[in-house]
Amino acid sequence: MDSSLCALELLGVFFSAGAWICSLATTLMSTWLTLSTELLPTESYELGLWGTCVVQDLGGLECRPYDSLLGLPPDIKLARILMCVTLAAGLLGLVLAVPGIHLVNSCPGRWDDLRFKRALKMSGGSLNLVAGILGLIPVSYIAHLTVVRFFDESVPDVLPRWEFGDALFCGWTAGVLHLAGGTLLLSSCLCLQKDNSETPVPRSLGESGHPVIRTRSEYV
Repeated sequence: MDSSLCALELLGVFFSAGAWICSLATTLMSTWLTLSTELLPTESYELGLWGTCVVQDLGGLECRPYDSLLGLPPDIKLARILMCVTLAAGLLGLVLAVPGIHLVNSCPGRWDDLRFKRALKMSGGSLNLVAGILGLIPVSYIAHLTVVRFFDESVPDVLPRWEFGDALFCGWTAGVLHLAGGTLLLSSCLCLQKDNSETPVPRSLGESGHPVIRTRSEYV
């Protein structure tokens, strides 16, 4: 198999694994939004999907989970659901993509085995694309709401406003990595299909007793 094709597969799996780790970190981080005020310069506040935290300048950190699921704001509910679905889709895509690469349990010469591996990679790549889109939606939506509320002229200037936290940037990174990993995996499938369709294989003996060489595209 071409070394460039193996590189596409490995990069796709590597990006998918990194994207899932970033998505998990984004889901668990409490720094989706941050808030600091001049009234209490020694303290700052953090808002996450699972609770709020108070950070003190001396290094103290106190977090409190949300009391009720039904009482959560709609944007936090939506972000929770979509991030959990993103984690599930990304993990399933990674689990399907790993056994589909050529370097894992490869059986050269078996066309059925190659087709099965290609199907696994296609499924893994598609799930990674879905995970990337789903992961970008809650991060971008909360970022949009934060910008709208920050520049809301009806709110007095003396009131503190929430700003972007590190989790949002981690979530954007995870979404881009998911999309990149899925694109690489699907690209390796297309390259593998083209390579297999042009590979000559013996099918039967001709009248002269020599094997007739046909390409794999004739079997489709």
